[in-house]
Amino acid sequence: MNPNLRPSEQAAVLAVIDPDAYSASTQVSGWVAVRNFHKIMAIILAGDLGASATIDAKLQQATDGSGTGAKDIAGKAITQLTKAGTDDNKQAIINLNAEDLDINNGFTHVQLSMTVATAACDAGGLLLGFSPRRGPASDNDIGTVDEIVG
Repeated sequence: MNPNLRPSEQAAVLAVIDPDAYSASTQVSGWVAVRNFHKIMAIILAGDLGASATIDAKLQQATDGSGTGAKDIAGKAITQLTKAGTDDNKQAIINLNAEDLDINNGFTHVQLSMTVATAACDAGGLLLGFSPRRGPASDNDIGTVDEIVG
C-alpha cells in the first residue's frame, strides 16, 4: 500500500441508491462491471424506520450491464434491519471479492438491491470499488460524483 495515495485513488463510488424516504418497495443500484476492481463493498444506510418497517439488502449478479440472467450472490445478504430490533439509524456492510461471482457461467456485473417492507423509512446505499486493477479508482466514479477535494 502506497501511503502517498489519496483515499479517492483507492476507492471509487460505483453506484448508489439515493438516500430518500422510501415506501414499501425494492430499490436497486445500477449494474456495475466488476472487472476494474478486486473488491466491492456495499453500504446500506438505514435512517428512521417507520412503524414495523424492515430493510433487506443483497448483492445480485448478471452477465451484462442490463441485468441479463440476474440472480442473487450466495452469502451476500444482510440480516434484516427492523424497527422492532431498534435498527433506526444503523448501517450494514456487504463485502464481495471479484471471485465471488459465478465467473464460470459468465457473470460479470453486480448490483445492490434494497427492499423496504411494511412501512416507509429513510434509507440509501452505496456500492464502492476497492483495489483497482489499473489507474486511480476515481477514474471509475459514477457521473453523479460532483467533486473530489484534496
